[in-house]
Amino acid sequence: MKIGILQTGRVPEHMQPAHGDYDSIYQRFLGRRGFEFDVYPVLDGVLPTSPTSAEGWIITGSKFSTYGGYDWIAPLEAFLRAAYAKEVPIIGVCFGHQILAQALGGKVEKFLGGWSVGATTYDMGPGKAPQTIMAWHQDQVTQLPPGASVAGRSDFCKYAMLSYGTKALSIQAHPEFTPEFMNDLIEARRDILPDDIVEAAQKNMDAPLSANEVADQFEAFFKMNKRK
Repeated sequence: MKIGILQTGRVPEHMQPAHGDYDSIYQRFLGRRGFEFDVYPVLDGVLPTSPTSAEGWIITGSKFSTYGGYDWIAPLEAFLRAAYAKEVPIIGVCFGHQILAQALGGKVEKFLGGWSVGATTYDMGPGKAPQTIMAWHQDQVTQLPPGASVAGRSDFCKYAMLSYGTKALSIQAHPEFTPEFMNDLIEARRDILPDDIVEAAQKNMDAPLSANEVADQFEAFFKMNKRK
C-alpha cells in the first residue's frame, strides 16, 4: 500500500544526522507494515498531482501555525478537502491534526493554557486503555469541523484525537517521537519553552509510551479504509 507523506515541517538541521528529517521518522514509525512511501515537501510548495496519487495520506507535524498565512497553507487545505471527498484515507499528526480540522471547517487557535510538552496520557474513551504519547504543541483545535468526533482527550486538550469515520483520523500528540528525539528537541528549542514545562517533561522522560499501539491503529486505519 502506497502512503504519501505530506511533509509540513523539518527537524532542526543539527538533529538530522542522529534522527533524520520528518519524512524518515514517519517511515521508521510505520516501517515493516507493508507500506511504501512517497514524500511531498508541501512546505516548499510541492503537492501531489492528484488526491489518488497514493492510497493513503499522512500529514506531518510542523513548527508553523495553521493560521500563519503561509502561501502553502491554502493549497494544502484544498488538497486535503479533495482527498477527503475522494475518501482516500488521511491521518494527521499535530500540525496535521490541526490543518485537517481547519481545512474541513474547524478552528485552530493558540491555547491560552500554554504548552504541552513531553509524555502525556490521554483518555481514549469508555472501555479503552489510556495511551501515553509524546506531546509538543501550543496550538489546539478549538472547534470541531463537521463530521469529526472525539476519539481521545485530556484535561489539557479536549480534542486530542479526532475520528472522521472511515475518511480520516488525527492526533494532536506525536506518537513518532522517541524519548531521545524529545530530549534533543527540548535542548534545541529550550529558548521558547517555560522552565517549568522543560523540567516537567524531563522528569517524565522515562514514562512507558504507547507508540506501538498508535502505529498499530494507524496501520489498521489505512488498511481497513483503503480506497477501492
